[in-house]
This record gives sequence, structure tokens and C-alpha cells, in this order.
Amino acid sequence: MKRVRWQALAVAALLVSASVAGHVARPTIHLADQQAKLDLEQLFPKKFGSWAEDTSMPVGIVSPDVQAKLNELYAQVLSRTYVNEHGMRIMLSVAYGGDQSDATRAHRPDVCYPAQGFDILSRRYDAVALDHAQLPVRRMVAKLGSRIEPVTFWFAVGEYTAASGQDQKLAQMRYGLRGIIPDGMLVRVSSIGADETAAFAVQDRFIAELKAGMAPGLAPRVYGSKLTH
Repeated sequence: MKRVRWQALAVAALLVSASVAGHVARPTIHLADQQAKLDLEQLFPKKFGSWAEDTSMPVGIVSPDVQAKLNELYAQVLSRTYVNEHGMRIMLSVAYGGDQSDATRAHRPDVCYPAQGFDILSRRYDAVALDHAQLPVRRMVAKLGSRIEPVTFWFAVGEYTAASGQDQKLAQMRYGLRGIIPDGMLVRVSSIGADETAAFAVQDRFIAELKAGMAPGLAPRVYGSKLTH
């Protein structure tokens, strides 16, 4: 409750600051132009830790019309299935855009899944332990027919990470006050299975191993560099 109240106060304060600053200048500098160009195919390794891409399995639950909209909103979209030595499979879906706009925020998994007929059985905020930091994430369990899919996702907004729309907006506004338009990335990790506790435990290991397997210096583009310690 205290966290929610603090976030609301922080957003209100930034809104006032942004309103005043808006009379002076609008953000014009794209953060993406100040950094090395991202290539999702290269950024996300096909093999790392105990995981390797499984090219025999189809990926994703996104319908063609939704996929077309994602391709329109985001500069790059990546979908893969990974498998480990125990036969466990994880689906990874990533969407990257040069700016964090209201349009891209509208395509959160907790919005897209219901739009495709899924029932959301549960949802909550959580954190994944990464080294000595905590990655804020959103958990949800989606169901379509007999398919039960535990999902973990988060957003990278420039150097910040966010699990809620409010935190996304807060990060965007922090950049806006400096005249900068941040880039953004949506990362979704999911698996199929009714045991959500076991599924989220495996997803957490996958997320940590993925970070460790990335090329030096590139992980902050996905996991942020402003994590809570």
C-alpha cells in the first residue's frame, strides 16, 4: 500500500514538473539514436546456460491481426522457444521500439491475452532475483480451453525497468524532463503447465541464465541498469 501511495505521489510530482517544462521544450532527442543499434536476433543468444533454441516447436499465441499491429508499433519483434536438457520448454517473446508511447503500452500481455480469448486466472506483481538486484515483473496465469500458460513479463524503458503502466509512465516522464524520448522493450517469458509455482521457478532460472548468457554490456538494454538492490 505504501509503495502504491509513493508511486502516485511521484507521478503527481513529475506531472507538475512536466507541465511546467512542457512550456519550455518538448522531448526531441531519441535515446535510441545515442546508443548502438539493437538487433534482437543478435542480442538474445540462441544458446545459453542449460537452454538452447528449439526450432522444432512453433512459437507464440499471437493471432495474425494482432501480430500485424505489433509489427506496426514496434521496430523489431522476436519470438523463440527454448528447451533445456530436461525437456522443459520456455517461450520468449520480445518487442522493441524506438520510443515508449501510449500506443506501445496498450499492447501489454495482460491486455493482449484477453483480446485473443484467454481468461486471466490470476495476476500479481513480483520480482526476480538477479545477482544482487531485483527485477520487477508482472506475473499472470492465462487459460484458453485446456491450455494453461503462466506468464512473466516486464518492460525496459531506457535504463529503467517497469512492471506496471504507472512505473512505465514514471520512467518515461523522467526522460521527458531531460528532453529525451526513451526507447522501450517488452519481454515476455511463458510456459505451458498447470503448476504455476513450478513454472515461475523455472522461468526465474531461465531469466537469470539469459542475462548471464548475453554479450558483455548488452544486458542493461534488456534488464535495465537502475535495478533495486
